[in-house]
Amino acid sequence: MTAENLSKNPTPDEAEDNAFFPSPYSLSQYTSPKTDFDGVQHKGAYTRGKRKVLMIATEERYLLTENGTMFSTGNHPVEMLLPLHHLMEAGFEVDVATITGYPAKLELWAMPSEDEAVLATYEALKPKLKQPKKLSEVVANELGSDSDYLAVFIPGGHGAVVGLPTSRAVQQTLDWALSKDKFIITLCHGPAALLAASLGRDESPFKGYSVCVFPDALDTGPNIDIGYLPGRLRWLVADLLSKQGVTVVNEKMTGQVHQDGKLLTGDSPLASNGLGRLAADALVEAVQAKA
Repeated sequence: MTAENLSKNPTPDEAEDNAFFPSPYSLSQYTSPKTDFDGVQHKGAYTRGKRKVLMIATEERYLLTENGTMFSTGNHPVEMLLPLHHLMEAGFEVDVATITGYPAKLELWAMPSEDEAVLATYEALKPKLKQPKKLSEVVANELGSDSDYLAVFIPGGHGAVVGLPTSRAVQQTLDWALSKDKFIITLCHGPAALLAASLGRDESPFKGYSVCVFPDALDTGPNIDIGYLPGRLRWLVADLLSKQGVTVVNEKMTGQVHQDGKLLTGDSPLASNGLGRLAADALVEAVQAKA
């Protein structure tokens, strides 16, 4: 069957009332059995230290849309696992945290079934994804001045817009990263978590920063037209970030990555490999400079 013959109607998720996966047609356009992964640049570069990466993953499965339907979502596997593959191959350990410590959710319909790098990283991290740390406990016990964490990583997937932008623990983690000059790495819808930094404040500490993010124009148009989403989102990531004084540098989804100080961002799943390379470059350079 050719892509043109595939349905553009979102696929019902039988586990929940009025919930939907992306349509067969949209998956034919947005997913692939392999990514553009073409090797790592810093294999084994960091072997003598204890610096780690803290990943904040969403534990949310369902995103309510304007029309009352729910999108069956989570963390996008390529956006999570491919950047982490570069970092883990460089030698950095990864810890996983969710807001309440419930298991991280993945959009397994987007898993590249023939991509060895992504699949190997998934297998390596699966125990931590199933039993992550509770983020508030990480904040209380592991984010001091002598923390082992060198970076905070927030993957994309529409699930990132649920819970993370309104979490005080996410805010505290971002505050720590900014105050201690740590890296913040995120892509696609993951930058929605940056909205948490403004909770209870007159302005966001990210005001003046520039980022790549998933284009709002796709979520308001093509993603609905081809049945990727079952309805319009109730708010848009780039729009709210812009209103908080953050400059969005991209208008399209091209795989663009961007670095503003220690804030590293990418625009979509297409940016996963590039962001992983950029992040590995930055973290390896940082630990080597202090060696």
